[in-house]
Amino acid sequence: MKRVDIEDILYTVEKPGRYLGNELNSVHKTVDENTIRFAFCFPDIYEIGMSHLGMQILYFFLNKQENVFCERVFAPATDMEDRMRRSNIPLFGLESRESIEEFDFVGFTLQYELSYTNILNMLNLARIPLFSKDRGEKHPYIIVGGPCAYNPEPIADFVDIVILGEAEEVLPEVLEVYEKYKGRHYKREDFLIEVSSIQGVYIPSLYTVEYNLDGTLKAVKPKYEGVPERVQKRIIEDMDEVFYPDKIIVPFIDTVHDRVMLEVFRGCTRGCRFCQAGMIYRPIREKGLERLQELSKSLLKNTGYEEISLASLSTSDFSNLDKLVRHLISEYEKDRVGISLPSLRLDNITFEIMEEVQKIRKSGLTFAPEAGSQRLRDVINKGITEEDLRNAVEKAFSLGWSSVKLYFMIGLPTETNEDLVGIKELAYMVVDCYHRTDKEKRGKGLNVTVSASNFVPKPFTPFQWVPQNSLEEINKKQKTLVDELRHKKITFNYHDAKTSFLEGVFARGDRRLSKVLAHAIEEGCKFDGWGEHFNFDRWMRVFEETAVDPSFYANRSRNYEEILPWDHIDVGVTKEFLIRENEKAKEGKLTVDCRTNCSGCGINQGFIGGVC
Repeated sequence: MKRVDIEDILYTVEKPGRYLGNELNSVHKTVDENTIRFAFCFPDIYEIGMSHLGMQILYFFLNKQENVFCERVFAPATDMEDRMRRSNIPLFGLESRESIEEFDFVGFTLQYELSYTNILNMLNLARIPLFSKDRGEKHPYIIVGGPCAYNPEPIADFVDIVILGEAEEVLPEVLEVYEKYKGRHYKREDFLIEVSSIQGVYIPSLYTVEYNLDGTLKAVKPKYEGVPERVQKRIIEDMDEVFYPDKIIVPFIDTVHDRVMLEVFRGCTRGCRFCQAGMIYRPIREKGLERLQELSKSLLKNTGYEEISLASLSTSDFSNLDKLVRHLISEYEKDRVGISLPSLRLDNITFEIMEEVQKIRKSGLTFAPEAGSQRLRDVINKGITEEDLRNAVEKAFSLGWSSVKLYFMIGLPTETNEDLVGIKELAYMVVDCYHRTDKEKRGKGLNVTVSASNFVPKPFTPFQWVPQNSLEEINKKQKTLVDELRHKKITFNYHDAKTSFLEGVFARGDRRLSKVLAHAIEEGCKFDGWGEHFNFDRWMRVFEETAVDPSFYANRSRNYEEILPWDHIDVGVTKEFLIRENEKAKEGKLTVDCRTNCSGCGINQGFIGGVC
C-alpha cells in the first residue's frame, strides 16, 4: 500500500500537528497480508476527536490484538481538505499515511447527528462509494457505533455494520469471523449475514422497510431466515475485567481536553426523562477502587498530564468517590496534579471533597437545574429542588467560589412562560446568595453564567413521542430570556435554534433521509455543528429539492401505536416503561433513583451484576 506524500502541503495549512500521527504513545505496526486494517474515524477535527474517551479506549484495545492495526482518522479541516483534493490525496490513516480505501474496516463513532455530513464527506474524500449497495468485494466495510447508532436509520443506506452497545465485546467477534473470510473469494453479503447473528450487530442491508400512505412506518422485516427481527445491544458486566488503556495518546497541539480521563462507571440510575444516555447506557456498573487507583497511576506516569478527570454520566453518584478523590490528592498533590469532577448533582455534591480539590487547582462550579420551576423539574424527573441549588451555592460561596455556571433546557414538554421566568429567578437567587455571604469568605468577582440549550426529543427516552418546539417558538423563548436576564453579573448564552431543529430531524428520522444527506453533500454541507460552516438556507433547499418535509420528523407528535424507526432495536429498556414515564411526566410525578427502588425499566431481566 502506497504512503501518501503530505509534506509539501503541511507547510501551507493551519496546525499541521493535526496530521502527523507520531505523537507520544501512538501505535505503529509492521503490516503483512494477514493484518486486519481498521480505520477509527472521528467525524470532526483532530482537537475534538482526540478528546473523545471512546476513541482512546478502542484504539488501544484493537491494537492490543496481534493481527489488527487500528489507525486514527479525523475530518481534515477545510484548508487541509482543499489542498488534499487539489493534490489528489485521498483520506489516510495518521499512523501509516496510507489511503483508508484499501483498509478492511472503516469505523465511525456517531456522537452527534450533525456530524452525518462529515461522515459522507470523509467517505467521498477516501474514494469509497457512499451507498453500501454500490460497494464491491474490495471495498472496506463501513462500521458505526456510539449513541446515535441506536437510531442509525437516517444513515442506514450508507453503512454496512452497526454496533449496538459496548464495542469491546462485539468487535473481537466480528473480526474473528472476518479473519476466516479475509484473503478468500467470498460474497460480501455472506460475511454480513454471518455476523448478523452476533448479539450487538445490526446489518441494515438485511432488512426491508415499508411505509404507510401517511408516511409513517409500516414494518421493518429481515430479508432472510435467521437474521434477528430485533437486535439486542451488548452489555459488559464486569468493569474491572473489561479492557481500559493504561496510557493514552498525548497530542502535539492543544485539544479540547488535555488531561487524563478516568472512567469510574457506566450508566445512570437517575432517570431524567429527556436524557438518552441515561436510558441507553443502563444498567449502572462501577469500577472497583483498586482498579481505578492502578489505572490513575499508570495513566499519569505514561502521559505526563497534570490533571485527571473522573468521567461518568453523574460523577457524584460514584459510591467510592470520597475514597478515590482523597487517594488521588494524597498521592499526587506533591506533583500539583489537578482533579476535575464533571457531572456533579446539586443534591449530593460533597463540598468537603471539592474544598480539598480546590487546594490544588481552582476551577468554577457547574450545576444543571435544567428547568426554571419545580413543576417542570418534576415533569422531566430531574429530582432536585430550588433549596438544593440554594444550599449548594451558599456553601460554595462561603468556601471561596465566585464563578458559577447554570445549565438549563428550553422547549421542554409542557413548558410555560412562568417556567422561563423561573430561570431568571434562579439566576437572581444565586446572585443574592453571593451578596449575603460574608465578604471575608467569598471570592472576588462574581460571575454567573446561564446557558440554555434547546430540547431535542431523542429515541429510547420517555419523550420520544413528543413534538419538538418550532423555530418560531424557540426564538420567542430565547428572546424572553435575553430580556429577563439583564444583569451585570449574569452572562446569558443560548444554543442556535436552527441547528437544534436539524438535530431533531435526524434524531428521529428514517431511511428516507439518506437521499437528503447524499444531496446535502453535493451541495457542500459539512461541519454542520460549527456555526461558521452551517448554512440553514442551504439545508432547506436540500429538503425542498428532495421532497422531504423536515417538520414531519422534528415537530410532529407521535402516538403510542405508531411503529418508530428504531423499534427493531432493543436497548433493554422496554417501551412499556417509557410509556409509563411519559404518562407520569404529564402528571408531574417523580420516579425515584433506581438505587433506591427498582423502577421496572426492564434492563435487569436476564442481566446479573448491575445495579437496577
